[in-house]
Order: sequence, then C-alpha cells, then structure tokens
Amino acid sequence: MVTIELRQIDVPLGQSLLLRDVSWAEFEAILAELGNHRSTRIAYDKGWLEIMAPLPEHEYFKETIGDAVKDIAEAIDVEFASYGSATWQRKAKQAGIEPDNCFYFQNEALVRGKLEFNLDRDPPPDLALEVDLTSKSLDRFAIYARLGVPEIWCYDSGALTIYLLAGDRYGASSQSRVFPTLDICALPQLIESQRSAERLALRRAVREWVKAQR
Repeated sequence: MVTIELRQIDVPLGQSLLLRDVSWAEFEAILAELGNHRSTRIAYDKGWLEIMAPLPEHEYFKETIGDAVKDIAEAIDVEFASYGSATWQRKAKQAGIEPDNCFYFQNEALVRGKLEFNLDRDPPPDLALEVDLTSKSLDRFAIYARLGVPEIWCYDSGALTIYLLAGDRYGASSQSRVFPTLDICALPQLIESQRSAERLALRRAVREWVKAQR
C-alpha cells in the first residue's frame, strides 16, 4: 500500500486532481489538513473527491460577478450575506462543495452573523456561483441538489446561465428567483464592456444598469 501526503500533491493552475474511494472521515481529514488559507477548492460526491486549482481568469470573473451581486443587492436595498468559497457539506447526503461564491438572500435573517453552519439544521445558501473556466470533473449539480441550494449561476466563456432547483434536479431559467425583475443573463456583456475600466467604474456601471432596468 502506497501512502502519499497532501503536501506532496501539486495541482497545476487550471487543472484538477480526482481521487476515488475517499471515505467521509478521510474527506474531513483532508479538509482539516488543507486548512482554510489555500488557493485550491474541493468537491466531494459519494466517495469521489476533486481538488482544483483555479486560473487567474477564473478568479477575476469570480470576484467581478460576486461584486456585481453585492452591488445589485445594495442598489435595490435587499439584505444579503456573502460567504465566498466556504465549505458546505452534509454527511447524510455524502456531499460537499466549495462554490466560487455564495450568498444568502431569502434566508439572510436566519443566518445573520453566523460563523458556523450545520446544514442538517441551517438553510443552505440561496445562491451559488460557479465559474467553469477550470477543468471540473465531478457533476456539481448533483452535489448542490443534495445540499438543497435553490439557485446556481454558472458563468462559462462569456455567458451566464441561471439554474433553478425543482425537486432533485436543476433546470435552466431566464429569470433569477433572487433578482426576478432583472435581466441577469446580460451581466457578462456589461462586465466585458467595462473590463478595461477601473474596478470602481465597473461597480458604478452595475448600479446604473440596475437603475435603468427598474
């Protein structure tokens, strides 16, 4: 039997490492050893564990779209809580994931100020963001569905697609439950038009875009 320590594993940027037959106890031990201060992200699905190293391009859109979500919420005066790439997991469902970003809106009051979560008692995030520029092997929809996340925004190659949970499956939608009056799928075009501008100019443009739609 060959034993390899995590410190020996180096995942190149934009690539992922897929491990099989990983028990829940091993998954939790790996999370503990990796710690919170790292560039990699994980996903766990019934014994399969994926460790990913995102590209700078991936991180740019993660941050930019995440900022846009916050700016939209503030522009329409909606309370929210942002938990970034926190680890969400449920042992009973054999599911765990670290989204590119995640937010509470409908359930914000229930988690306000919370620093520790148990999804057997606490609601999952109302919105998760996935940027698909890195190679991701596991089916994230299946993981999110078992965690009960109601809405996912998936950005890929200049397009933003909204997926809503119905039963145990996600379906594409033209309308967000979080921001039902806004044309969210038009966000990538706005971001691209402002990509060479200063960050604050882009954030002002998002707020003006929201005002124009209202």
